[in-house]
Amino acid sequence: MEKIKTKLQEKEEIEIDAKNKPLGRLATLIAYYLQGKHKPNYAPYIDFPVYVKIKNWNNIVFTGKKFDTKYIYKHTGYLGHLRKYSLKELWKKDPLKVIQKAVSGMLPKNKLRKRRLKRIILE
Repeated sequence: MEKIKTKLQEKEEIEIDAKNKPLGRLATLIAYYLQGKHKPNYAPYIDFPVYVKIKNWNNIVFTGKKFDTKYIYKHTGYLGHLRKYSLKELWKKDPLKVIQKAVSGMLPKNKLRKRRLKRIILE
């Protein structure tokens, strides 16, 4: 019986222009590429080495009053330590975290999610 040698998957970099795109629409596009759904050999359990570079990330559009009124919650793990950050405050501090949080909700909840989120790069 012969052993089948599989070719190592090559790293792929995809550039997305975020100029005048809403955060949610951008997040769905990023999640699509991180999962490898654009490849013909897609399978939900395979982690493709796809890196997504986001250009013009500072021109992302927040529709409605979300930028001023939306809050992001984080729990520290201690009783009563639920932290509440406004989207405006978090965007000024670290825009990558805002994008990762949006994409995280659109990826499958499994062991591959953390690894995929690390492949988002801001240019």
